[in-house]
Amino acid sequence: MNLFKILKNTFLVVIFGLIITACATKKSVKTTDTTSTTTKAADTKAAETQKADPIEKLDALMQGDVYIGSDTVGELASGVPDRVFFATNEIILTTASRETLRKQAAWLRQNSDVTVVVEGHADERGTREYNLALGERRANAAKDYLMTYGVSSDRIKVLSYGKERPVDSGSNPLSWSKNRRSVTVKAN
Repeated sequence: MNLFKILKNTFLVVIFGLIITACATKKSVKTTDTTSTTTKAADTKAAETQKADPIEKLDALMQGDVYIGSDTVGELASGVPDRVFFATNEIILTTASRETLRKQAAWLRQNSDVTVVVEGHADERGTREYNLALGERRANAAKDYLMTYGVSSDRIKVLSYGKERPVDSGSNPLSWSKNRRSVTVKAN
């Protein structure tokens, strides 16, 4: 009876270990055709680019879970992006976000008559109340950074939309990363 329990538990541990290692393995298959001409190779490469793996597309547009693309980015002024992006449930500014906010601060210092509203946004996950609070914290993080670069707090208002104004209505990691943002908008 005791031997049976030991064998049963050992068998279960081995099966569990195999399942875990099988799930953690990433299979990647690459094929090349060495007999094709350069024209055919160029056509194949173009076709592969169009049929790119969705994971590779995500990697090109996201760093970790922070959006780094520019298709949703507008401009506060010429050459000054209007938004910064955040990681999930975070208010910490990334290096790219700080660079964008430095550009905004420089432009705001040169245009002292302009006031702005910093809008905080969140993705669709989480409760309405949580996302409103998170959006406000994100907007305040951007406001505080602008203030450290010499922009008066009187010229910056904060407004949170939470998950109410998504820029991308999809329900996937890329869409969520585009929606975790703060946007600086001219108020006058």
